[in-house]
Amino acid sequence: MIREQTGARQSSLRATNLALVLRTVCASPDPLSRAAVAGATGMTRATAARLVDDLVGGGLLDEVERVVLARRGRPATPLVPGARFAALGLQVDAGLLAARVLDLRGRVVAEQVTDGDFVGSAPVPTLARLGGLAADLLAGLPRNLRVVGTGLALPGIVDVDAGVLLRAPNLGWSDVRPADLLAPHLPSGASVVLGNEADLAARTVAETAPGRPGAHRDFLYLSGQIGVGGAAVLAGRVMSGSSGWAGEMGHVCVDPDGPPCRCGSTGCLEQYAGRHALLSAAGLPLDAAPGELAARVAAGDPAAGRALDTAARALGVALAGVINVLDIPTVVLGGHLGELAGLLRPAVQDHLDRRVLSAGWRRPTIAAADTHPAAGATGAALRVLGDVVADPARRLS
Repeated sequence: MIREQTGARQSSLRATNLALVLRTVCASPDPLSRAAVAGATGMTRATAARLVDDLVGGGLLDEVERVVLARRGRPATPLVPGARFAALGLQVDAGLLAARVLDLRGRVVAEQVTDGDFVGSAPVPTLARLGGLAADLLAGLPRNLRVVGTGLALPGIVDVDAGVLLRAPNLGWSDVRPADLLAPHLPSGASVVLGNEADLAARTVAETAPGRPGAHRDFLYLSGQIGVGGAAVLAGRVMSGSSGWAGEMGHVCVDPDGPPCRCGSTGCLEQYAGRHALLSAAGLPLDAAPGELAARVAAGDPAAGRALDTAARALGVALAGVINVLDIPTVVLGGHLGELAGLLRPAVQDHLDRRVLSAGWRRPTIAAADTHPAAGATGAALRVLGDVVADPARRLS
């Protein structure tokens, strides 16, 4: 019994140290040598080198071209995250379907993004179409690429543990098990991890690559799609709430007497700042690009200007309330809101300066996220790869 306990402790220690080494390399913006890994982790060089060799042998780390040092000694061999491990990220939204393969270095290996109108769509054909995108993408990948899992970003309330989309107002879906409907299109036995679209999109701001911190660590994220999703992030981690449903800022009420929302309430933020709401108020077709709205505003179009002002006011009111409650002073705008951030920022900033109690001591700031489409799909892949970084020993056994 003592021997078994000792063996278990040694195995656990090795798993912990493997995770520490991989996490250290992934977090570094520049390649690290074995000596640098030892220094950063506090391990002896021999221990660090042995763990690195195991990770390199398993494909979780790669050695790249050696760097010749100015001082004497053997050239250092730089280490980077392995290129042979990847994850599939999927996304269903009211305006698009997306499939994206991301490797452990954070590079997009392959992707397909299809625009469409999925408001009030039927789950079965919509997920079958998404599954077809995924199957085509996987069929074209290099044979040496190991796809370790699949993540799916969905708009609405998701029971992650049960794998159920409880409600997505803009899609019109309730009580859907997406993994069951995707299974015929994915490799046999493949698991699908669900997540809220805005939570996963926020992860792309918190991480620039698996395990590598982004510029913002504490922030509110607004995902501008046909509706508006949201997430609150502290220390790089999404605040999920007691049931995993926190962050629904698109359904914060900014006017109880406002227009009805698909969620059943009235005057929700997304009824003023959602893409369809903005375009309709500006007199533009619902498939118009945000750049067309911006051009109308620049040309002095009154309807476009009023639509933008209304959206900015709604954003200011909703965000000020959230900031006063949570004390998170940075706001990151994604999706169409990110594309319009330059136009929205002055008015939203003015509202926040007046409405946030602590603004006199720490002024809220507004930033724009990367405008690459379907950030939720990227975040879904990052989540799967995050599990690899957290427990690499499982991939070596």
